[in-house]
Formats: sequence, C-alpha cells, structure tokens
Amino acid sequence: MRIALVNPPFKNEYGRFSRASRSPAITKSGTLYYPIWLAYACGYLEKHGHEVLLVDSCAERLDLETTASRVEAFRPQLAVVDTSTPSIAEDVRSAMRIKQTASAPLICMVGTHPSALPGEVMAMDERIDFIARKEYDDTLLELVQCLEAGKSVDQVLGLCYRRGSEMMANPERPYIEDLDKIPFVTEVYKKHLRVEDYFFAAGEYPMAMIMTGRGCPSRCFFCVYPQTFHGHKYRLRSARNVADEFSYIARELSLVKSVGIEDDTFTADTVRVKEICELLIKRSLHKKLHWWANTRVNLDYETMALMKKAGCRLVIPGFEAGDQSMLNSMKKGTKVDHQMRFAQQANQAGLLIHGCFMAGNRGETRESMENTLKFAMKASPDTAQFFPMIPYPGTEAFKWATENNYLETTDYSKWLTEDGLHQCVINLPGLPAKELVSFCNDARKRYYLRPRYLWKKLVQTVLHAEERKRTWISLRQFKKFLFTRAAHSNQ
Repeated sequence: MRIALVNPPFKNEYGRFSRASRSPAITKSGTLYYPIWLAYACGYLEKHGHEVLLVDSCAERLDLETTASRVEAFRPQLAVVDTSTPSIAEDVRSAMRIKQTASAPLICMVGTHPSALPGEVMAMDERIDFIARKEYDDTLLELVQCLEAGKSVDQVLGLCYRRGSEMMANPERPYIEDLDKIPFVTEVYKKHLRVEDYFFAAGEYPMAMIMTGRGCPSRCFFCVYPQTFHGHKYRLRSARNVADEFSYIARELSLVKSVGIEDDTFTADTVRVKEICELLIKRSLHKKLHWWANTRVNLDYETMALMKKAGCRLVIPGFEAGDQSMLNSMKKGTKVDHQMRFAQQANQAGLLIHGCFMAGNRGETRESMENTLKFAMKASPDTAQFFPMIPYPGTEAFKWATENNYLETTDYSKWLTEDGLHQCVINLPGLPAKELVSFCNDARKRYYLRPRYLWKKLVQTVLHAEERKRTWISLRQFKKFLFTRAAHSNQ
C-alpha cells in the first residue's frame, strides 16, 4: 500500500515548528526536532514492504498547498497526519486538505493529543477516518494490512475508527517490547529528510536524533509523553543495536557531528549505558561522533566519566526547580542537594549540562521561583531554559489545572502566541500567567547576561570551533528574545 506520513505546516511564515518535542512550539533558540515518531513508523512500514512518503513541511517550510501537492503526486491510499496540542485545529485542517487530493486517501491522526482526547479530535471533523493511539508502529501496520485485505478494522488494537456516526475505540495495544525489530530511524533520515534542516541549540550541528528506548520509569506529574504515548515501563534496544546505529551514522551520514539520544531517561539503566559506552569505545566511534542524552540527577560519577570517554558531550537533566517543596509537588523524586552534586560531578567529568527549569507547578510561589533561579546560577549549566509549566491533556497536570479552574482557556489554538512561541495558559492563586512569563523572561536575562557566564562562553567559543558554530547559530535566533522583553511568551 502507498502511505503518506505528514508532519503538516504550522505558522511556517514565522519559523519552524517542533511538533515532536515534549513542549511543541517554535523555539526562541532555533531548535527544530526531527519528526521522530513518524520516521520510526516510516521505517517499520517500509520494512514490511509498503511504499511510504515522509513529508516534513515544518523543516522544509512548505505551505499547505505545496504539502498537498506533494502528497497528491504520490497518490497514497492512506495519509497519516501528526499532531500536537497547540496545533491541533490546524492539523485537522491540513488533514482535510490532504483528503481532498486526487487519491482521496483515508486519514489517520496520530500524536499525544489525539491519544489523550480521541473522541474530541474525531468530533472536530467527520471526515477523519482513524486515530492510532499512543505508539503507532504496529497499529499502522495492522491497519494497512486490514485495508489491503478488505477486512474489518475492529480488531486492530490501539485504533479508533468510525462506524456510521459513532466513534469506536478498540482496546489498547501492548507496547512493543522488542525494539531491535524496528529499523534505524537514521536510515529513514537518509532516505527521506535532510539532516541540515534540523538543529538543537545545545548540540553540535548538524545533528541526528534517535531513541534507544521507549517509556520512562519516572512519574513527573507534568510530563506528557510517558502519560499519553509510551508509558512508564522503560523498554530497551540492545546495546549492540544502539552501537550498530552509531556505526551506521558514522558511515552513511557523514555530515552529522552529534547524536541526540531522545529517551526520556537514557541513564535509567546504568548497566546498559556502560555496555553501550564500551562498544562505542571499542569501535572507535567516540572519535567520530559526539552525543548527548537526557539523564536523571542520580547518575553516578563513574558512569558520567565513562560516558565522557565514549564521546558524550552533553547531559540534559530535568532539574525543573531549585526548591524542595516544588520537586515534591511535581513528583520529581529528586533532592536539591542531589541536583547540585550532579552538576558538580558532571563538570568534574568534563560534561556540559543543559539545565531545564520551569515555573507554575502546584504550590508555586514567588519565593520558590526565586529559589529555582538561585539554584540555576549556582549550578551554572552551560545552557539553561526557563519556561512556564504547560499542562497538556492526558497528564496529571492537566487534570489538576482543569479541576481547579487554573486554565486560561481550553482553546488550544491560544496555547501559543501569534508567532508560535510558548504561551502561559495557567493562572495560579497569587501568580497570574503574566507574572509567570515575566519571571521566566527575567530569569533568562539574569542567567545569560552575567559577566561570569559571558566570560565562560567567550573562552569556550574561542577555544572550540564546533562550540563557536552552534553558539552563533543559536545566538542569531535567540538574541532578539534575550535583549528585548516578550509580552507573553517564553523559551
């Protein structure tokens, strides 16, 4: 079967929209994620003999008509359209435009938002045929097999479909356990995308993003992917399979300088982390590729040192707060002193840190926000982001915000600014949305414009050519937000 997988356009006149990120938006730093879940599904469908077109309109800055024309030339029987919460109305509109092309493909919506609210999304347009909930690799494959054979789809696990005017929801699909059976996502990048189109502000350019495991054992109450998409059990690719993909990247994607491991918590299994590192060293891949990974702050120094030796350049811990009451409130499962020890040991190991901080969780106060900023300055990661917590549908945070009437609006199109930047949508008692945004804007300026930080970055860019390149790319995009006050946006 011919299948089109589409990451549709969204506000492409302003910038490039990262639909696959944990907090979808056009970022102030210029970061653009790969359409990683679509790409994995693409490789899986191709492996099983199907002809697939993957279109990333956000990366190529294609408007809707150009996107529809490209799909029309392919003449698919099924079009799978990616979504996100703030773009959902535009995503449905894009899907319906694609449905109007010559082959009139069936439409399947995917992503965290329809996974959390399938009935609401299906009700947005009666011409939506299917929703593939959560991880959809096998769901799409079985759907295609049923369509080819002319069979009913009522046994396809994880699928929503229409029966007359009624939406039917099949039982949930068990998560994939054998992740080694899924082709390398970087093979899909090589065939369908251009690595030069993607950028991560804290990583060396050009970069590639991969997943070495799916799911997250942590229970942070705000985090969208574990709660709506891939669950809380961390399922792993084998260490050899991961090392084989690094070998493929070094051999076939010569432009790539760094690899981002986008697992929610790559270091949850340190035994496997060490196995991967040893293989990268044994194959001399640490001399060809740098990499970064999302980590927990309980990571030990021995593992950090081995990661550095194996080519790891950057770690990304979700610090989130520098106030213990806030860490407890968001179910982070960490301690402030553990976070500081992590920062110190990562520096000792020679690893850069990209620190993530947020404001607006349960119980937030002006004092707790100031404690977070003080912690950030003391920990002094190489880069830091400050943004208001966004309570996405399907998360505990969304339930908390709606039950307490903290949400400004459930019109998701207003969850971003007019130019696609992050928008604060919660008003807490004594802390309105505008004040949360103001704190994040001021925190960013106070953090980045410190003489100590500016001197550190100057030395770094002078001594390291690759750091100079990625810093300059990011600064060109970021400077207009760093030196001016945005009225109601962040990150």
